[in-house]
Amino acid sequence: MRHRVFGRKLNRNFNQRKALFRSLIIALVNKGRIKTTEAKAKAIRPFVDKIITKVKGGTLKDRRWVLSKIPNKEVVEKLFKEIGLMFSSRNSGFTRIIKIGGRSGDLANMVILEWVENLGGIEDKVTQKR
Repeated sequence: MRHRVFGRKLNRNFNQRKALFRSLIIALVNKGRIKTTEAKAKAIRPFVDKIITKVKGGTLKDRRWVLSKIPNKEVVEKLFKEIGLMFSSRNSGFTRIIKIGGRSGDLANMVILEWVENLGGIEDKVTQKR
């Protein structure tokens, strides 16, 4: 039975999957956009939405919850000071997925996962190529 089972396993055990999600979310916060497979992007999207919703709350309890999920103080500071303010008027849909085709080695569907709102210092290389 599949009661209370959700999410994608991505062919990893729980600890590997947790570390993968953390590293992808940290890279997204630091760089503003990441290039990854479609399955990984779709898997971390709900977690990013939950984290941003907590960041918008801004209480100490929310900060501690985010620190428990992402144990990197610099990233959490950036979330609360920059990204939380950027999405203060938005209720959901904080990220967008742009499909860019298959990877050359195994033809896995590759995507770019990025914030819907533009961050100040991030170059828009994808739209320049189009």
